[in-house]
Amino acid sequence: MANHQLNSGNPRVDIEYRRKKNAEDMRYQIVSFSLMMFLTLIAFAAVAIKGFEATFIKPFIILLAAVQVIFQLYYFMHMNHKGHEAPKLFLYGGVTVGFTIILTFTTIIWW
Repeated sequence: MANHQLNSGNPRVDIEYRRKKNAEDMRYQIVSFSLMMFLTLIAFAAVAIKGFEATFIKPFIILLAAVQVIFQLYYFMHMNHKGHEAPKLFLYGGVTVGFTIILTFTTIIWW
């Protein structure tokens, strides 16, 4: 199994290790959630403030959305843990193919 826990033979040590690991994971999720809420508030503020133009707001919001997707994948879907190499490969492969297709059709239309 790729995601097996540390097994020292001592149940007390194993429970303490799992508690420490779970507490660390929960802290990362709380920090990530807080950052995502902050990024969402920044996106709302960028739209609400009348001084920004649409040529700035659209790419800015897309950038904030990309950062939030990364937080979602790595902290809420646990892609930062060992044993998730195959899903990462397919995910990044799909993103690469999708980006290439969008870039291809965009350049065909523009030129």
